[in-house]
Amino acid sequence: MVSALGREIKSLTGVPIRDVIQTDAAINPGNSGGPLLDSSGRLIGVNTQIYSPSGASAGIGFSIPVDEVSWVVPDLIKYGEVRRPVLGISLLPAYYAEGLATEGLIIAEVVRGGPAEKAGLKAISQDRNGKFVQGDVIKALNGQKIGNYSDLVLALEKYQPGNKVSLTVERNGSTRKVDLILASSADLK
Repeated sequence: MVSALGREIKSLTGVPIRDVIQTDAAINPGNSGGPLLDSSGRLIGVNTQIYSPSGASAGIGFSIPVDEVSWVVPDLIKYGEVRRPVLGISLLPAYYAEGLATEGLIIAEVVRGGPAEKAGLKAISQDRNGKFVQGDVIKALNGQKIGNYSDLVLALEKYQPGNKVSLTVERNGSTRKVDLILASSADLK
């Protein structure tokens, strides 16, 4: 029985997964990844997680909707992996950024040859005296405010590699917009 739609859960990496289906179907060890079928036998989702206060296989089950699965499967068939859109950056972990009293995501590294480098984005660096010099801070993607890593991941899910996006970044107290073409996660390994 489907008990709720549009729920949000956290993945193992802590990134939210939106629009999941909540069900009372038991998800036992080994059957996550199995189909969630409607009463006519049509696939409506893929079982992924269970919330069980007791630790047993009984509780609330969560399934990824078939629309999400349909988006991922062609990449898996064609490439053997999911190709996600990326900016070509690494971010300063939140626990380091907390003391810097800034909103947004601080770029820790810019991947050579990636979209961020081509767009002229700068990462945090050190001067000759060893003092850290803040580079660019991501504030928004196509006008959508970016406050944390999850915000960025969810914003990027709307796009494909090759799409053009506009980042709002801050550097040295000045805010500007930077256009870049998203790369594929498979190309920037």
